Amino acid sequence: MIRYLWFDLGYTLVATNREEVYQKTLERFAVTKTIDEITMAYHQADKLFMREYPGVLGKDSRTFLPWYVGTLNYFLGLSLPIEDLIRIHLELAKEQPIQWRAFEFTKPTLHCLKEAGYQLGLISNWDQSAREVLSRNQLEELFDEIIISSEVGVEKPDPAIFELALARVQVTAEQSLYVGDNYYDDVRGCQQVGIHCLLINPYNNQGIEELDYTHIIPSIQGVVDYLGLKSIPQEIK
Repeated sequence: MIRYLWFDLGYTLVATNREEVYQKTLERFAVTKTIDEITMAYHQADKLFMREYPGVLGKDSRTFLPWYVGTLNYFLGLSLPIEDLIRIHLELAKEQPIQWRAFEFTKPTLHCLKEAGYQLGLISNWDQSAREVLSRNQLEELFDEIIISSEVGVEKPDPAIFELALARVQVTAEQSLYVGDNYYDDVRGCQQVGIHCLLINPYNNQGIEELDYTHIIPSIQGVVDYLGLKSIPQEIK
């Protein structure tokens, strides 16, 4: 019987406004792309990096940004000067800062799960800014336990971070369910300790075509259906 629900943070509970900023960057090069097109390109770039270059996206962006922007442009079908793109993108990001914001469904869904009697935990690969992201989005108080890689010195998919989480709250793997968007960090990490994992992908199997994994949900709202709970009440949506 599941007692504890564990969540990833980035692109599971929160996302950035990066698409809007990049759209404005492209406009400086007389390129017009819709937000949907840019969102899909980011999605595909993220999934490629997760598969081919594990752990890179969690590092300082200065170590991979040109590499990533080139990949992003490939999925957008663009050939533009990378150095100029990055320079203008960084200038625009000062005017319109890229910030992590909770999805509109995040808090209502977490409230629904708590009201159903589940305890909630966070296990995230993140730097020292994680607490600030949680606090600014008023998410910190919704969790019974928070495990952040930079604070505990171990990262997903290392089973040690999951074992630490289970030990802290004194539940078993069988009593836990994990929800995250990175198969190579989240699913594989969970599999090593026996925790079942729901993989988030808003586009079915797009970007993860190489995987044969059936436990995919479009967002954390899918957890409500998976657990057989009633829909989230309209008044808290």
